[in-house]
Amino acid sequence: MKIIKFHLNNKPVVVRADPSMRLLDLLRIHLHMTGVKEGCGEGACGACSVLVDGVCYDSCLTPVANIIGKHVVTIEGFRNTKQYRRIADAFADFGASQCGFCTPGMILNTYALLKKNPHPSEEEVRIALSGNLCRCTGYNAIVKAVLEVAEKGGEW
Repeated sequence: MKIIKFHLNNKPVVVRADPSMRLLDLLRIHLHMTGVKEGCGEGACGACSVLVDGVCYDSCLTPVANIIGKHVVTIEGFRNTKQYRRIADAFADFGASQCGFCTPGMILNTYALLKKNPHPSEEEVRIALSGNLCRCTGYNAIVKAVLEVAEKGGEW
């Protein structure tokens, strides 16, 4: 066990944890951030996506040691932003969310994409979200929602 210091959703956190513990487990079990989901446990589905210093990470593959001193944002912290509202509204408008299991990861990855590339092509959206699995929507509604958000523009 080691003292781990980092920022979570813009608040300083100090926890005692095994540095080799998965970030996913620290967030869900110890810090009660249940918007981070375990889907595959292998980094293939995107349900466990979080932002670490603004970059999307699969928390199921990230050891806690890798986030020491960094800023981690989960969907719980991101949902208080204007960017979240814009993305969530587009997802609602286009029916891009059904069961909701993949939605937090899709939203965080959408934000990461638009921050890096505010005007992506359809192909770029599909590539950027290819690490996020959705079993309900067939992806077309999600892609249309992301393109709509990009078309409306705004600060990322």
